[in-house]
Amino acid sequence: MSSYKILLVIIFSMLLGNSVVVLAADYDKGVRAVQADDYETALAEWTPLAEQGHAKAQSNLGRMYSDGIGVPKNHKTAVMWYTKAAEQGDAFGQTMLGYMYDNGQGVPENDKTAVMWYTKAAEQGDAFGQTMLGIMYDNGEGVLENDKTAVMWYTKAAEQQGEWLAQINLGKMYANGGGVPKNDKTAVKWYTKAAEEGNAYAQYNLGKMYSNGDGVLTDYVRAYMWYNLGAYNGNKLGAENKTKLAKEMTSSQIAKAQEMSSRCLESGYTDC
Repeated sequence: MSSYKILLVIIFSMLLGNSVVVLAADYDKGVRAVQADDYETALAEWTPLAEQGHAKAQSNLGRMYSDGIGVPKNHKTAVMWYTKAAEQGDAFGQTMLGYMYDNGQGVPENDKTAVMWYTKAAEQGDAFGQTMLGIMYDNGEGVLENDKTAVMWYTKAAEQQGEWLAQINLGKMYANGGGVPKNDKTAVKWYTKAAEEGNAYAQYNLGKMYSNGDGVLTDYVRAYMWYNLGAYNGNKLGAENKTKLAKEMTSSQIAKAQEMSSRCLESGYTDC
């Protein structure tokens, strides 16, 4: 950078430095308000910032209006704020704007436009954007169906903390051989990650894999444990399969599986 440009940056920073600090402080105040379930304060802090062009405040307002958090649900207003944020390059705003077009919320459904926004977010590393883009390629919505590309985006998302939907979908791809060679062991790996996030469907799938010996040694006790956890978290198939599997087990095996289930749940899925 030339000395002239450096001087301009310094002057600009001096002129706007105080206002930038104030904007950041007001934004953070809104964040703290949301953490305290004080949505009225969050709305009061973020609305003027959003009107001044603060991208994160805009995308957060979009989320409040799209989900009806502290305000009446209004998809059109949500789209307005998501659009303003997305056009400034905010990855969360881009993903959520894609989601609105994907589902026809506040705008006419348009899969191609959804793919465009998901792609922009995914290329910035947004995990949910990567997951949703994977789904679009997986299903051939807004793009030509391409299992390999779906796997690529699922993998990028699944490797990020907490992105259980991508982990489940990636597990399915490996279990079925979609876009990758069929590999039950790798399917078990990804189902396990999602199951340890507390996802009931992944827990059911793990139960099935342990019950059938797909990618792992057949283990009825561990299968019952995962079915039991899936059932607890609302998966009806987990409940049904747990009942069926119990007929093949001894009472001591069932008791052990139930003990393992309790320990797993109480540990927050760190001791399973």
